[in-house]
Amino acid sequence: MKTLNTILLGILIAAAVACGYSKPNNATGGSSMPAIATLNPSSTTHGDPAFTLTVNGSNFDTNAAVNWNGTAQTTAYVGTGQVTISVPAAAVANAGTIQITVTNPATGGLYGSPAQTSNTMMFTIN
Repeated sequence: MKTLNTILLGILIAAAVACGYSKPNNATGGSSMPAIATLNPSSTTHGDPAFTLTVNGSNFDTNAAVNWNGTAQTTAYVGTGQVTISVPAAAVANAGTIQITVTNPATGGLYGSPAQTSNTMMFTIN
């Protein structure tokens, strides 16, 4: 009987360990990696007036930020696949190439996630 109890105890311990413990499912939080698919417009001519840049892609959080050459801009969330920024005329005064990325900020809490930044798309100022 002692052997049977020991075997049953071993099975219970093995089952408990096999179930394991992991962090809770954080379905309402945690950033996903954003991805840029297109920019609209994808270019402009230097000296043009101010305009709205639309960034299309996926996994944009409601508080995502569009980065213009690495500097976060005031960003309007349209949906998980679209965000926009207002680009002032001064930002396109000279010809060049601008790196555009989107960053989903870090989430706090015990099971938070770090900030996630998308792939880079190039915006051309002719």
